[in-house]
Amino acid sequence: MTTAALRLGISRCLLGEEVRFDGGHKRDAFLTDVLGRYVEWVPVCPEVEAGLGTPREAMRLIGTPQQPRLVAIKSGQDHTRAMEVMTAKRLDDLAGSDLSGFVFKKDSPSCGVERVRTYNEHGMPGRKGVGLFARAFEDRFKVMAVEYEGWVGDRVWRESCFEWVLCY
Repeated sequence: MTTAALRLGISRCLLGEEVRFDGGHKRDAFLTDVLGRYVEWVPVCPEVEAGLGTPREAMRLIGTPQQPRLVAIKSGQDHTRAMEVMTAKRLDDLAGSDLSGFVFKKDSPSCGVERVRTYNEHGMPGRKGVGLFARAFEDRFKVMAVEYEGWVGDRVWRESCFEWVLCY
């Protein structure tokens, strides 16, 4: 009898793919070298998949934490609609992917799951935002295990998350 590997979604930059705004990555050795032996990763980069390219102008969330807009910092170009269109399609694709969880990139305006900077009309940041893709993912897959890469450093939190994934 064989057992299929757990399938987990992941922000592509955490796997070492050079998809970040500056053309870099945020490879996480625990995720790739340790956990990667036991799971099948389903990589996603919402910003690249929305057609924003690499490298690209840095972006941030502007507005309220409940209804932020994804805006390029220097040019002021609003990428919210492109992200929404890509997100709707990608979530439909992921619904058929047999995922058991997702590991998102911390602090990202597209992938951050909590405490993402959201700037008000005066340019002042608050830390109550959620990335546009991460919010839509959590709204669609309400009981699926969702975490950001920071949890891997805490043994108790890591074990709790693994349990959540296995239960799902």
